[in-house]
Amino acid sequence: MNLLIGYLQKQSIRRVLIFALLVFIVYLLRSLIDLLLLTFIFCFLVDRLETFVHQKMKLPRRLVVIVLYSLIALGIYAAVTIYLPIIADQTVQLFDSIMKTIKEFRGSVVVNAIFDQLQKYNVESYLKSGVKFLIDSFSSFGSFTIDLFLALLLSLFFSLEKERLFQFSKGFKVSKIGFLYEEVAFFGSRFVQTFGKVIEAQFVIALVNTAITAVILAILHFPQLFSLILMVFVLSLIPVAGVVISLIPLCTIGYTIGGIQDVIYMVLTILVVHAVEAYVLNPKLMSAKTELPVFYTFVVLIFSEHFFGIWGLIVGLPIFVFLIDVLGVEYKRPAKKRSFNRSKE
Repeated sequence: MNLLIGYLQKQSIRRVLIFALLVFIVYLLRSLIDLLLLTFIFCFLVDRLETFVHQKMKLPRRLVVIVLYSLIALGIYAAVTIYLPIIADQTVQLFDSIMKTIKEFRGSVVVNAIFDQLQKYNVESYLKSGVKFLIDSFSSFGSFTIDLFLALLLSLFFSLEKERLFQFSKGFKVSKIGFLYEEVAFFGSRFVQTFGKVIEAQFVIALVNTAITAVILAILHFPQLFSLILMVFVLSLIPVAGVVISLIPLCTIGYTIGGIQDVIYMVLTILVVHAVEAYVLNPKLMSAKTELPVFYTFVVLIFSEHFFGIWGLIVGLPIFVFLIDVLGVEYKRPAKKRSFNRSKE
């Protein structure tokens, strides 16, 4: 018995057990995963935006929060009443156009080669999960709307009472479960610093990628522009693979509009977007610890999509980064070797 108590008093053993307990609690609350993730994402992103505006404009913090949430509510209202019917109609037209093009070129050497590559890189599972997610979203639109509303409401209360909330939570530190509070606070801070950082970076990267692609699509006079922009934004939230997956429908539509010339334009656009993401945005937004090898990235995406569906594609990589941070795994790119030999002194 004394041996068991001695083991439990070790911080490493206690931390592992508490982490396992937290994972078990999250598993029990898996039916609320949409609400939990949406609430965290809204809290984190709005808090970062509110802090930035407060520091730059020196406005009262609560006023900034109220203005931001008013703009969010106005944006949601405009999206539902104005843009949602347009996007739904354009999505149906876009799907019909892609299916018609695929039927016309089915059996050709080029199309067969493309499908072989898609099957090789498991892109089909990503598309299937995306379609399934859209179908499930439309069929359970009411419950998703409730989760979205509750997440916005909870994040609003968090932003308005952030200081009071932290003060109240610190009271547990001197309570009878103070040891539990310290470990939960440790995991919470690590989670925010890693998971939150990667989610924030993914949103910024998705916005930049979507803006660049939208300009090119408008110049090339692509039809169903709203639907395509929404598709590019959603796919851009998937690290690395999303940019590649978006190339498939864009090239298909480009071929039906302007032939092989528009396909070349779309390939060049995706290459530019990928270059901006890899060489400009990632080094500025991601720390060295989150610069994972592409092989690891795809393995994490495949497993997370298999176990968690479409949410796994979006949050699988941030969760993996959180886990390697907790485990203390350090990753740094190897220094580039110089192309010339230094002269001996």
